[in-house]
Amino acid sequence: MDKIKKNLNSIGLGLLALAVVSRWVWPTKRALVLVLAILGVIAIGIYIGLNVSQLKQGLKRKSFFYSSNMLLVIALVLAILVVVNIFFSRHHKRFDFTEAKLHSLSDQSIKLVRSLKNDITIKCFFREGNMSRSRMEALLKIYAYQSPKVKYEFIDPDKNPNLIKRYEITTDGTSIFESGDKENRITAATEEDITNAIVKITREKKKVIYFLEGHGEHSIEVTEENGYSFAKDELGKLAYEVKKLPLALADTFPKDCSLLVIPGPQKDLLPNELETITKYIEGGGRVFFMVDPLAANGLAASLAKFGFRIGNDVVVDRVSRLVGGDDFVPFIQDYESHEITKNFRYATFFPLARSVEAIDPKPEGVLTSQALGKTGPNSWSERELEDKKKVVFNKEKDKAGPISVCGVATIKASLAEGSGSPNEGRVAVFGDSDFVSNRYYNLSANSNFFFNTVNWLTEESDLISIAPKTSNPRTIQLMPAQIRIIFFVSVIILPLIILVLGISIWVRRRSL
Repeated sequence: MDKIKKNLNSIGLGLLALAVVSRWVWPTKRALVLVLAILGVIAIGIYIGLNVSQLKQGLKRKSFFYSSNMLLVIALVLAILVVVNIFFSRHHKRFDFTEAKLHSLSDQSIKLVRSLKNDITIKCFFREGNMSRSRMEALLKIYAYQSPKVKYEFIDPDKNPNLIKRYEITTDGTSIFESGDKENRITAATEEDITNAIVKITREKKKVIYFLEGHGEHSIEVTEENGYSFAKDELGKLAYEVKKLPLALADTFPKDCSLLVIPGPQKDLLPNELETITKYIEGGGRVFFMVDPLAANGLAASLAKFGFRIGNDVVVDRVSRLVGGDDFVPFIQDYESHEITKNFRYATFFPLARSVEAIDPKPEGVLTSQALGKTGPNSWSERELEDKKKVVFNKEKDKAGPISVCGVATIKASLAEGSGSPNEGRVAVFGDSDFVSNRYYNLSANSNFFFNTVNWLTEESDLISIAPKTSNPRTIQLMPAQIRIIFFVSVIILPLIILVLGISIWVRRRSL
């Protein structure tokens, strides 16, 4: 009985600890937790009642005073840690120390999610063994960190057949983005796909892009190497509506046109077509010209009005040989400062391109005009086009690099209808149209550069393409002799020194 009397406090504390553990292990068994907690409190109460006199004597001792101070300090430290933990759990800050910022979003994505007005709900249907689940979850955590309006949940298709049937899920790894009555689905786990999915469900309406045809241009319907079907499909994923426009046969210019793309005409446009396009730009329209060498030279006069000089030449670049190309595939990695090229540090290739230069001084009505991308110093503008198989730089006739192959301009336009604010036309001119054809679409960052330009022309800066981030490998190349030295030092010499020191200390202490 005396043992129980002395140890009732320990029994009571043990019961309380067991109640806490039970609450964590079996959160649904609240009755068990409550019973254990009540028994613990009763045991401590009985202990205090049976040992009142001894406790009073203990309170008068100095040891109790000192131990009480120690307990008070410990309690204060624990309270401070709890308060700090609660504060940082609600106001935490992420830091990304990787060189390529692999665990951070691009500026475009951050700007988009922070400007969200409505909640975005993301339902991710991933099986437990799906290798992409961890990548998707890591990305969504960063999005949710940037904006509380981004909410997500992961659903195992095998455990939720009703939801699978309701949302008609047929592919593992499908993520559904919802905002109001709008919905978008993706099956990839990349920042570009997530950001563009958010843009689609928050956009008020689709913008229409027309591709000109009737002059030998690349066709958006052709799936072979020379076609633009890849570009068309990707534009559709970005919530653009893509249509064809035979301008020569059209009675009027379409009013729903947000952008007109002229993808490499092989023949000159008719005078009435050029006049229609010019009026469209001067009225605030947007046009993307892609003009190949030795083709549609009649466009030169019209493009000069908008601040560009297209050369009757072919750009030669010796550096292209180093990456498996020939002399007529200019390698572009030097970009001028512009919204299109912001944070864009990736190579692009322009198979068989002509030079495109911004005219200085600018023609009347041109607000801004500038080059976008230039070749390296080992390139030149070849003016003798009779024999393109054997080209040699001629100081007297050719122009040494860097050579500009693309540029953009803004054109002064009349007041927008129904608005008191001025509008502007936008023009992009590229000296090549093959760079985004199906054959070269996935070559380096060609497609990213194309979509950045399209999105700038249509004023959809949130949709600017995000090139994938890559980490640079950190490796050390060692000679065989260096490897042997490291082995002997780390595996034999250092352990042997420690062993000898240990034995010597042991022998010395034993002799004392």
